[in-house]
Amino acid sequence: MNAILPQDPRAEIRRCVHCGFCTATCPTYVLLGDERDSPRGRIELIRAMLASDQPPTKATVTHIDRCLSCLSCVSTCPSGVDYGKLIDHARAHVEATYRRPWPERLLRAAIPAVLTRPWRLSLALRLGRLARPLEGLLPAELKAMRRLAPARPGCRAKPGVVPSQAGRRGRVALLQGCVEPALAAHVREAAVRLLTRAGFEVVFAEGEGCCGAISEHLGRADEARGFARGNVAAWNQAGELTAIVTTAAGCGTMIKAYGEKLGAEGVGAAAKARDILEFLAEVGLPPVTKAPGMAVAYHAACSLQHGQQVKTAPPVLLAQAGFEVRAVPEGHLCCGSAGTYNILQPELATRLRDRKAANIARTGAEVLAAGNVGCMAQLSPALEMPVVHPVELLDWATGGPRPPALTPDAPFRPRAALVQTG
Repeated sequence: MNAILPQDPRAEIRRCVHCGFCTATCPTYVLLGDERDSPRGRIELIRAMLASDQPPTKATVTHIDRCLSCLSCVSTCPSGVDYGKLIDHARAHVEATYRRPWPERLLRAAIPAVLTRPWRLSLALRLGRLARPLEGLLPAELKAMRRLAPARPGCRAKPGVVPSQAGRRGRVALLQGCVEPALAAHVREAAVRLLTRAGFEVVFAEGEGCCGAISEHLGRADEARGFARGNVAAWNQAGELTAIVTTAAGCGTMIKAYGEKLGAEGVGAAAKARDILEFLAEVGLPPVTKAPGMAVAYHAACSLQHGQQVKTAPPVLLAQAGFEVRAVPEGHLCCGSAGTYNILQPELATRLRDRKAANIARTGAEVLAAGNVGCMAQLSPALEMPVVHPVELLDWATGGPRPPALTPDAPFRPRAALVQTG
């Protein structure tokens, strides 16, 4: 076996002592109760798969596909197993050695072809709106994709520099990403106002694209590295940067792993990567000019709390801005978005979403704050409250406009009446 398994996967597999701590925090195990749908069970499947000279079985692929990559097990594991590295390696192995049925191959090829190209995504979202009357005839995967479509898709900002509004403390590159500009361009706008108000120039780098996370999670490791190299080159041409800031937690987790993905070429970008809430906690929030006093349920995106281990900064910042922050029960469990999971595994994703929505409702909050656009789009249809990104609330409290979700023209509209506080 030692001659077959690459060094890194073998070392991580051997770290696992099968203690079972991960089972209590794994969303799929909590739902299904199947050992093969727990991290330690999947590690055993991965070990056997990599040790064999045969393609993986359909059952093995099924259990690997059901993993959300939420990395809750990484936060729980007392042995320090880098499960994220293992599952990414396993997916790449499956992609290279297993032949899926043609409908799956078509869907899994279409997802990165569309989602990582903003103009294609914008076109797809507009077509999705036209398909609304046909939703009952669509397969589950396409229904999930159509329901993500906002009423009015946004677009990317043009490359350039937005000057600071308060002196000049530094320059940051703000990653636009590929999905967020179309689904929630208002998050980027709030982030720019907040960062420039804090004293930083904001750069939209020429040539920057998808962070690579979508391709990585589909097992397309070479494609993911290509996106990463393009971004590093773009940021290297953007001048001296204080930080590379992300507003989508999943993108931040990926960029922080560029050193592992690219070696020396990616180390600099990985070291400068910061989630915007992490960055604001480091440099300080601009002065608060209004305190709405609203009760906010904070949903911790998995990629932020488990992938980046950023846990205290978001609720602390919201409290500093005058919001009453309420913790969500079972806050460690995924909402089911998980990148493209809600498209590829719609049944499990919906069960996780409804469980999360029920826990959010128990807080009695007036609004939900979620630091990842995927979580926002996933949870909004199941909630009776507006859904916003924390930067929108922080921008509002420090002199910016009311978040769009708190107005009648809301891009993420809840089923019930919108709050009118503040």
